[in-house]
Amino acid sequence: MRYVYFFGNGKSDGRSSMKQLLGGKGANLCEMVSLGLPVPPGFVISTETCDFYNKNAGQYPEEVKDQVAQAIAQVEGAMKQKFGSQSKPLLLSIRSGAAVSMPGMMDTVLNLGLNDQTVQSFSKETGNPAFVWDSYRRFIAMYSNVVGSCDMEPFEHVLWETKKKLNINADCDIPVSELKKICETYKGIYQKQIGKVFPQDPQTQLWESITAVFRSWNNPRAVKYRQLNNIKGLKGTAVNVQAMVYGNYNNASATGVCFSRNPSNGDPRFYGEWLVNAQGEDVVAGIRTPQQITKEASLQWAADHSISEVERSSKFPSMEERMPECYKELVDLKNLLENHFRDMQDMEFTIQDGRLFFLQTRNGKRTTPAAVRIAKDMVTEGLIDKKTAVSRIDCEQIDQLLHPYIDPSAKVNVWGKGLPASPGAGVGQIVFTADAAEAWQAEGKSVIMVRVETSPEDLGGMNAACGILTARGGMTSHAAVVARGMGKPCICGVSDLVIDYKAKTVTMKGKTLKEGEWLSLNGTKGEVIIGKVPLVKPTVQGSAFGEILTWASEIRTMGVRANADTPKDAATAYSFGAEGIGLCRTEHMFFEGDRIDSVREMILARDEAGRKKALKKILPYQKSDFVGLFKAMKGLPCTIRLLDPPLHEFVPHDAKAQADLAKKLGLTADAVANRVHELLEANPMLGHRGVRLGLTYPEIYDTQVEAIFEAACDVQKETGTSLIPEVMIPLVGKTEELTIMKKRCITIAENILEKRGVTMKYLVGTMIEVPRAAVTADEIAQEAEFFSFGTNDLTQMGCGFSRDDAASFLKHYVKLGIYDRDPFQVLDQEGVGQLVAMAVQKGRSARPGLKCGICGEHGGEPSSVKFCHRVGLDYVSCSPFRVPVAIVAAAQAAIEEEAALLATRRAIAKGSKL
Repeated sequence: MRYVYFFGNGKSDGRSSMKQLLGGKGANLCEMVSLGLPVPPGFVISTETCDFYNKNAGQYPEEVKDQVAQAIAQVEGAMKQKFGSQSKPLLLSIRSGAAVSMPGMMDTVLNLGLNDQTVQSFSKETGNPAFVWDSYRRFIAMYSNVVGSCDMEPFEHVLWETKKKLNINADCDIPVSELKKICETYKGIYQKQIGKVFPQDPQTQLWESITAVFRSWNNPRAVKYRQLNNIKGLKGTAVNVQAMVYGNYNNASATGVCFSRNPSNGDPRFYGEWLVNAQGEDVVAGIRTPQQITKEASLQWAADHSISEVERSSKFPSMEERMPECYKELVDLKNLLENHFRDMQDMEFTIQDGRLFFLQTRNGKRTTPAAVRIAKDMVTEGLIDKKTAVSRIDCEQIDQLLHPYIDPSAKVNVWGKGLPASPGAGVGQIVFTADAAEAWQAEGKSVIMVRVETSPEDLGGMNAACGILTARGGMTSHAAVVARGMGKPCICGVSDLVIDYKAKTVTMKGKTLKEGEWLSLNGTKGEVIIGKVPLVKPTVQGSAFGEILTWASEIRTMGVRANADTPKDAATAYSFGAEGIGLCRTEHMFFEGDRIDSVREMILARDEAGRKKALKKILPYQKSDFVGLFKAMKGLPCTIRLLDPPLHEFVPHDAKAQADLAKKLGLTADAVANRVHELLEANPMLGHRGVRLGLTYPEIYDTQVEAIFEAACDVQKETGTSLIPEVMIPLVGKTEELTIMKKRCITIAENILEKRGVTMKYLVGTMIEVPRAAVTADEIAQEAEFFSFGTNDLTQMGCGFSRDDAASFLKHYVKLGIYDRDPFQVLDQEGVGQLVAMAVQKGRSARPGLKCGICGEHGGEPSSVKFCHRVGLDYVSCSPFRVPVAIVAAAQAAIEEEAALLATRRAIAKGSKL
């Protein structure tokens, strides 16, 4: 079996379509070679090897070592160098690369093959001992970290002390004599921590590094990254072994990271950072201030940091200015790659002694605002079509576009400025560690994580924080890349920050803040602001995302409604493109102002007359709210659910509140307490609620239906717009329940319409939220004019989980793999989903054309929305701010269905003998 794939010298054993086997990095290296780009030769050890390694206690397939040896011989031939040789040694880089990009989550080793003998001869051959010894220093440190899992603080301390002693900032300025001392000290630290001498045999170095990369697939930060990003079903990582090229060779050498478009805001101009006389990790580590690739960006950077043109051009020149020929080649190849892959590219390159090499290209991680702009621009440019643009929007990240930003009119106290690494705004209390961020967030606090620089170990804290601030790092640093992927505001490279982790303080410009004090971040502008600032909700109308939503609405075939209980919610939903209200929870209206007193009076009443008296007070409130809803939706259908929760939820349970209520209603405190006690149930979610309330106290539902149709008549007469009220009876499990309530509803509706002289179309239907209703849906559909699936309760009853108690163990279920995701957040398609599918099929068999929708929280979750499309629902309904998510997910579902149909037809045609 084949496990190793070579690339180099214009030949490639792989292509970009082989990402599952070769990983994204390896597949794209092969593709770049096929396109004729200057790529150092190398080979990929497949993800199947990683899978075998993890399933066989760290053992390799028998064929692998021979295949690796053959591939190394091919690389040796291409480079005219020999691995392990004292003369002209071939040095290698070892990098991970899974099918899905996981930046910074796994491990890398550079300059592999150096040892105490090679470094001497290599220094003489190159005539550049500083470069060789600097490479050896880096190799020892990376090997100690990745392979040895050493504590790196002692290594970093040695380097820091050396530079401090010599009064220098850059690694490349360390003299050879000191580099030699550092290497010896590093080896001593390694031996002390590991208990054995630093390995000198290149073959040992190679296989221990390959093993370390495979092992890194299951390191804690990689596992957590996959959990946070819901990455599942991968075999593992590939290992990319590649001939070294050296950005730290001399001052005609450099390394850089660039993007064909700006990953933060989508600006189509070429964007990136580079460093002269450096290796790749220097750019992302923030040890040196990266320089800009283009002159335009360099001038802007200097202006932002108050750096004169004389200083900029002499100390921080752009690549365009300092290495114009390499820059022109880089631009040409950047354009070639973007046009070939038809997507924004994230590229890594090295220049060795004036010669450009590409080390990586991949579809770049980007913020959601950038993704939207890039998709829209590429449609305009003719690179992609509208369906491709919609498909590229990550539904999980759309919320980034809908979250608040700093009020432009607010007066803010700007403390300092850094790089706008990830846009958006965050307001929170200062913490200095990832552990603190997670702990405080668990207590319900908003936190800003302040670090000198972040590392992959900080991932949990970054996820918990509402913003990240670092003293070091550039736009391609770990903090920047990870924050953009998470949609968190992030400011990097605030070099004036002085952070004291021990004292838990941060100081800048003579001002010191302690842990727990408030800080605000404007990630879009890179501004660090003292204190709390007001935030403003964004709008999608007239924006690039508004256009994407328009395209999505043209493509989707399933409707999108909103769960809205107030006119304000309804107006918000309408502005986001909702096509109606799929769920109005009438009980939510009861808590506004002093309405709850009338509701409590109705509940505490001992007879029908008392209840009707209280209901007369409630009627105007309900009618007024329904008028607002109907007006906000401008004639679109509105599904209004009659009272659902058990009555005990509306009454006070503490003695003082009960006494206050008794005084208001002219009752004794004991009378109130006794009635509250009567309402208590052992299992209220399965108790006296929903249609059971309507059957027991029909006057409650009668009043709500009266309010609905009186409001509808008022609005239809006032606006001239035809309305379509949809009355929904909740918690029906047996047809007879619905028959009784539907008859009462129709009688009240018809009487009002006749009295008001109004003609109006309306529907009476039910929520399918009891498993029995799903099983007998064909019977219920004989009465129900529509189905709306209440998947919150259907999940609760179908899985046997209490919504109020399941949180204590469902996380453990997910961790154990019993469920992929919490079934209250993501629809359990194999279980609860099959109840939905069955009910749709059975319901429509009895009532062809039966309108079916979903109104649980699953209606705004992308994978659940796509499931609803596949089982033929007419619409999904979700909270107002999830409406754009549902619109895009519904469009993607239609696109995926079309693609699957096309693939099926092609497969049939390919297999046909015609």
